[in-house]
Amino acid sequence: MTHAIVDALSRSLSMGWEILWPLILGFALSAAVQAVVSHKEMGRLLPDDSLRSIAVAVGLGAASSSCSYAAVALARSLFRKGANFTAAMAFELASTNIVAELSVVMLVLLGWRFMLAEAIGAGFMIAIVVLLFRLFLPPGMVAEARAQADRGLSGRMEGHAEMDMAVADEGSILARLTSANGITATSHYFVMDWASVLVDVVLGLLIAGAISALVPDQLWQKLFLAQDSGIAVFWGPLIGPLIAVFSFVCSVGNIPLAAVLWNGGISFGGVIAFILADLIVLPVLDIYRKYYGRKMAAFLFVAFYAAMAAAAFIVDRIFAVSGLIPRERNAMVVEAAFTSNYTAWLNILFLVLATVLLWRFKITGGPAMLRMMSRPVPHGHHHCH
Repeated sequence: MTHAIVDALSRSLSMGWEILWPLILGFALSAAVQAVVSHKEMGRLLPDDSLRSIAVAVGLGAASSSCSYAAVALARSLFRKGANFTAAMAFELASTNIVAELSVVMLVLLGWRFMLAEAIGAGFMIAIVVLLFRLFLPPGMVAEARAQADRGLSGRMEGHAEMDMAVADEGSILARLTSANGITATSHYFVMDWASVLVDVVLGLLIAGAISALVPDQLWQKLFLAQDSGIAVFWGPLIGPLIAVFSFVCSVGNIPLAAVLWNGGISFGGVIAFILADLIVLPVLDIYRKYYGRKMAAFLFVAFYAAMAAAAFIVDRIFAVSGLIPRERNAMVVEAAFTSNYTAWLNILFLVLATVLLWRFKITGGPAMLRMMSRPVPHGHHHCH
């Protein structure tokens, strides 16, 4: 038993070592984008569910990279400020599925095919959600959800979602990023984004390490119906999101477990569906209930689940026809040792960058703002530079 625990922890640490520099790079890029994209006008820019508003929502969501909890909180904030509900949900989906840190970590652990498939799948998912909302979401339910949202019940990361530290001064993007305020804003977003997902990342690594060490491949292959490829193609996108629901891991933290599932025999589309499903894990579903009421929470679960499964299946078929589905199931789950290779040098380089940003964060009042991350912020109030 002791050996199994040590083996699981060793695998978790090895995966953490492999994704350290991609996480730092991804969060640094995300922080830089957020430092020049203000939240203030977002509600006004999403007045309806037209193609233009949805496109703007997706763009703003990708620019406002967030952990799942912060994305959900910010979407409610936009909805309360007058944004269309469908557009707010498109924003929410984009802000956790079309983001730099997710792509970089997927590239390292799973490879470029999965990274590309997830990005395409996210686009299909958002399009399907918009279609389902237009077909089946009654205006009365939206009105009830708005009334519930205006009650301002606490979920998670409301303070983080409301903080707007973007540099709004005139000038080029480069000038704003390299200004004193721009560097400060970047450091604050970097540290607070890390703080918001750290638990999920650690939990995801521990779960992935434990499962890869303790669950035999034969069990996975039976669960995923791997012996019958014809059925597995359909089953994977259906079972993938359900595994995510009960994993309690969201945001970028589910990528290590996705690697384990792929090595275990789940279909290509199943992996994509699992990754897309970070916004229907059980804690997030409970927040939907608080934010929008039981009926809307149930509707969001069904609509999101259907869209995730359908989008993943479509991407699976596109990649199958294109010959892009990997033949080998060798996602990076564990390395034999912490060797002096390119990963080690990149980790050292990006740890220096992280240290510089952390130092800037500390000397510019960051710790006080960090303490407010999970506190509800009064409606209409913002923290900004």
